[in-house]
Amino acid sequence: MSPASAAKIHWFARLEHRIHVWRERRARRRGRSATAVPFPGYGGTGWVRVVGRVLIVPPPRKQPRGRRGKASQQDGAADRAGVRGWRSFVSIPVSYAAVQVEIGGRTHDVVADRGGVIDTVIDAELPAGWQTFTMSVEGQDPVEASVFIVGDEVRFGVVCDVDDTVMVTALPRPFIAAWNSFVVDEHARTPVPGMAVLLEQLTRDHPGSPMIYLSTGAWNVAPTLRRFLSRHLFPAGSMLLTDWGPTHDRWFRSGRDHKISNLRRLATEFPQVRWLLIGDDGQHDEAIYSQFQQEHPQSVAGVAIRRLLPAEAMLAGGRATVDHEPDEVPWVSAEDGAGLRERLGEVGLIDSE
Repeated sequence: MSPASAAKIHWFARLEHRIHVWRERRARRRGRSATAVPFPGYGGTGWVRVVGRVLIVPPPRKQPRGRRGKASQQDGAADRAGVRGWRSFVSIPVSYAAVQVEIGGRTHDVVADRGGVIDTVIDAELPAGWQTFTMSVEGQDPVEASVFIVGDEVRFGVVCDVDDTVMVTALPRPFIAAWNSFVVDEHARTPVPGMAVLLEQLTRDHPGSPMIYLSTGAWNVAPTLRRFLSRHLFPAGSMLLTDWGPTHDRWFRSGRDHKISNLRRLATEFPQVRWLLIGDDGQHDEAIYSQFQQEHPQSVAGVAIRRLLPAEAMLAGGRATVDHEPDEVPWVSAEDGAGLRERLGEVGLIDSE
């Protein structure tokens, strides 16, 4: 990095980077090594968006000597079950790590960013649907990753928010990220009723359609989120989260900018796809979706907004009110997945039978 480029980076970001470097050196002196942690990506004809992170993770907890048999198995299961989000933040990101991605019979060298995040596009010819490839770093054993390839014939896709859309948070907005990330046991998180059934039916009614979970949550909690979705029978989907902490020019990343920029990117990458946008009325989802609809009307099939319950809305600081043009694309709302499914059936975006 040139001195001129370093001078443009926010001082807090530079401090964060120095802390990461210090922690990494300490961990390596203890004999720990880096590993690649892949996240579900997506792609199209001739290309793949690869996402993941390079981390030095804490070693697994050792069981006390002498504990065997059924009790030992139960303890191990309890240890795996009791995964709190703060553990993911103990991992150490490896800045600018060199990563080898083997996909479609070819090996590509990519570089992670300052926070260890891998987010890059690679040329690759893969068939439509879920496909696998591998990542490796520092000579470690390759780690299997997954990617959903969108076929050229696909004309429909789903973009779905996470907090208060698929997962009930029931907390004041300023505390949601910290609580979900650092405190809550992943088994204590509650799905929004009926939402898994709704999303599953959308994937059945539109075979080959991409499912994108677009959230302002940090990449640190991606493994926890993936387990939550799988446990509660949500359809598999690509994940677009954000890095946690400062950017080059500000204290913290903008969740709204993260969402709108990724929606714009999807519209550019898949101009033939019309997206059903699913969110809730307690954040900026309605405003973001309305702005995206105005910018890319040909890319929006409809908008489904989950209305927060009165207690949830009070904790969220009220409901968002956004004016939109109802005649352009259908906008529907309900308090749960079953209600949204009924409303979407009425406008023809889902099979109501």
